[in-house]
Amino acid sequence: MLNPDEYFVQLYSDLNKTSDHARVQPWRERKADVRTKLLASLGDFPRGLSELNPVVGEKIDKGDHYLERVIYTTDVNLQIAAFVLIPKGLTGRAPAVLAWHGHGYGSREIVGLRPDGTTDDDPPGIHQHFALHLVRRGMIVIAPEIIGFGDRRLSVDRGKDPKKNSSCVALTSRLLLYGKTLAGLRIYEAIRSVDYVLTRADVDPNRIGSMGFSGGGLIASLSSALDERIQATVLCAFTSSFSGSILAMNHCIDNYLPSILPFAELPELIGLIAPRALFVESGREDPLFPVASVQEAVAKLKEIYHSEGLASNLEVDLFPGKHEVSGRLSYDWLARQLKA
Repeated sequence: MLNPDEYFVQLYSDLNKTSDHARVQPWRERKADVRTKLLASLGDFPRGLSELNPVVGEKIDKGDHYLERVIYTTDVNLQIAAFVLIPKGLTGRAPAVLAWHGHGYGSREIVGLRPDGTTDDDPPGIHQHFALHLVRRGMIVIAPEIIGFGDRRLSVDRGKDPKKNSSCVALTSRLLLYGKTLAGLRIYEAIRSVDYVLTRADVDPNRIGSMGFSGGGLIASLSSALDERIQATVLCAFTSSFSGSILAMNHCIDNYLPSILPFAELPELIGLIAPRALFVESGREDPLFPVASVQEAVAKLKEIYHSEGLASNLEVDLFPGKHEVSGRLSYDWLARQLKA
């Protein structure tokens, strides 16, 4: 047999045998160690926190909300552009949600804009313009452009179709040489995005949420796991196991965390969010995150939330659909959690 398929099956099988002892320990005894191993896997975060120095552009009236574009600094020579959607009629500080897009043309895809910035009046794609649904429920929404997509691609990629081309592979390759990972840089920038949100006079610092779709689900899940300022999280089309999804088929390189499997499976990393509020939604026909893998992960998450004494803080919706945002229950759930 010349193909290496069985080799990787054996690797996972051997891993289960060698790590069984650690994983049968009570979750609350393992939790701190899993968090430490996750941080190590993500790589070397920037050490000197730069000033955010936010620059806010024009506020545009979009009918039922206002739209701003803001740029803030996350590290030396590294800036994020984000859309900020603000409900009309606010009378005081409001809850805020960080909204993380998946693979596609970037943050414009979730705020109802085409790649050129014009209004997208066509039926929404798999992202469902989900930031619009959140702002219409009374939440301020911050939609950062994830590094590697849209305006934040490498210069060599900027002339290519943003719907089909990202800089994920090139960024990952370069970062590895410095002991860093693309996932780690994105999580760091997500945490810095929380820092920015908390500078806004219109945001209630005690009502911060996060929602991510697909690759944005990785960012929402792991940033929420590591940053307890985030009180409620929605994961769309991401929650699964490594064995049932990331290892079972080709995924973007940004999903792979070095050396993490000997210490934790994906639902345990997501479980670091517990006991804070978590909503998992996934399509029953999603080919990238198969429903059997989702159900396996949900079962583990239920164990974790039960051990934390707050089983009711985990909610799940397996909806009839494919790899897409649903929101049929999650939008209102998030609004309730943040008292919008």
